[in-house]
Amino acid sequence: METVVLVHGLWMSGWVMAALRRWLVRHGFRVLLFSYPAVSADLSTNAAALDRFLARVPGERVHLVGHSLGGLVILTLLQRHRPARPGRVVLLGSPVAGCVAAAALARWSWGRALVGRSLPQWSPGAAAAALANREVGMIAGNLGRGLGGLVTRFPGSHDGAVTVEETRVPGLADHLVLPVGHSGMLVSRAVAAGVARFLRHGRFVPPGEGG
Repeated sequence: METVVLVHGLWMSGWVMAALRRWLVRHGFRVLLFSYPAVSADLSTNAAALDRFLARVPGERVHLVGHSLGGLVILTLLQRHRPARPGRVVLLGSPVAGCVAAAALARWSWGRALVGRSLPQWSPGAAAAALANREVGMIAGNLGRGLGGLVTRFPGSHDGAVTVEETRVPGLADHLVLPVGHSGMLVSRAVAAGVARFLRHGRFVPPGEGG
């Protein structure tokens, strides 16, 4: 049995990944949840904590799935720690190319407190080294409903927090856009099915099924 570790996003904890965990278990994976202090700790600290967590995870293949900031924690892990065991990675709405909503929120002192220490530490230039080590797929949402619209005007399609273009970066093995919102993707059967397909095949549409 292959193991999948789910990594939550900003202002959340591992329990928000429960629906995705349940569906991935039905697809035949062993699934574990990783929780971390997304606001109070910086990106390198959280990546190091994930590395220690993975050292205790069973399985010859260990896949990683990260939502939003969780995806950036995973990429930082791949860049700095390079886990030895093989496995694929799926990012869900992760702002790998920057985040206009977070930048807008950070204009105010209370906004900077909400954004926390990890997200501002991410540099899009770090993605190349991380993506060179693993097959990484991205699922983005284009159902533009969310709190991000209260602090900024999004350029182009978005999921309410992150634009589709902010999820694109050279080196991704595959990229899929679905009609879901930023938080809604965590309870979407279509997203869960896409994650399972990529973990099995390295593509969101398996060979022989077109796309």
